[in-house]
Order: sequence, then C-alpha cells, then structure tokens
Amino acid sequence: MFRFEDIKYKEILDIKQLTIPLHQITCIVGESGSGKTTLLRLLNKMISATEGEIYYHNTPLSSMDSIALRREIVMLPQTPVIFTGTVKDNLLIGLKFSEKTLQNDEKLIEILKMIDLNKPLEESIENLSGGEKQRLALGRVVLMEPEVFLLDEPSSALDEDTEKVVIEQFVHFSKQHNKTLIMVTHSKAIAQAYSDYQVEIKNGQVVSQKGE
Repeated sequence: MFRFEDIKYKEILDIKQLTIPLHQITCIVGESGSGKTTLLRLLNKMISATEGEIYYHNTPLSSMDSIALRREIVMLPQTPVIFTGTVKDNLLIGLKFSEKTLQNDEKLIEILKMIDLNKPLEESIENLSGGEKQRLALGRVVLMEPEVFLLDEPSSALDEDTEKVVIEQFVHFSKQHNKTLIMVTHSKAIAQAYSDYQVEIKNGQVVSQKGE
C-alpha cells in the first residue's frame, strides 16, 4: 500500500494521513485545482514532498531509487507525450525506455483491440486524432506491465461511449493481472462505477477516503 504521513507540498497539498490500497482500483476525485495531479506525481517521485513521508510497501519513497521506482510505478499524464513515427513505434517506446523485452506484433494488435484503436501498426501518428493518441498512450503503459498504474484523467479526450469501453477494459486488465490502478478523474460516474476505493481532495486536503 501507499501511506502518507504529514505530507505537505508547497502551498498545494497538506495531507495528514492517507492510505491507498494495493491491487485495487482507486479513484481520486475533486474540483479542478484541488491538488489531485500533484498527489499522483508524488507517488512515483516525479516531485518530492516538502514535508512528511510517503511509504510504499512500508519503505519510504525518499530512500528508493527514482528510476527503478518509475519502472514499477508508471504514470500517464493527462496530455501524454506522443513520439514521431508509427503506432507501433509509440507502443514499443515505453518498453525500450524501461529496458524491458519488446513484444511481438501479435501482442501489439491485442493491445490495440483492448484500447479500441482500429489502426494498423504502421499507421503514422500524424493521422491520429487527440482521442486516438490518448488511447495509444494508454496502450503503451499497459504493455509495460508495471505494478502500479497512475492515470491522470485518462479519458479526457474521449467521447462518452469510447470512454466507457476503454476504462472498462483497463479496469478489467488491472484486476485480472492483480495490478494497482490509481486514477484521477473528473467524472463522478466513472469513480462510482469502477472504483474499489475513493479519495476526495478539496483545497489540497483529503476530505474523505472510503472503500466501495
């Protein structure tokens, strides 16, 4: 699990105590500007707390190697980076960066089906819409198979129907493979439908944390 103890980050977050369970789907909800993304970035040391300590498996994050940690805890930002090249290039690049074994085309096509992206592997990313690029980035992190997925508004560029398909598939994958999924979402409907655990942030503070 993740455990926050007396965490402060600048003037943005002030969290006395927070526990996020492993191997469950946790949704972080709250108004825009409440500190949700900042909380997510703390979990894989994209930023470090000003005060306090965060524990992962009872080990302080401050004592863990940042690069090794980010191979185990992968974050997908709201506006993910897309690289020049093809659909295949973008799927594989996460594996290359994390020095993991590359997957064959059959596996890549399976991932494209999972994220509801009907594009050939050799399609140029120049031909993809914003929503298609967001789904492609989701596929990239699935291929990396980290222990923990950190997703920041992963469906913000998707229409309602596609959002439902993609989120359902991602949640199913996480549960099937015993992964931890921590997702910031603006949608209370998504949080209600898919989360095992919910954390509500308001003005940088946790106002509620509860299991479904």
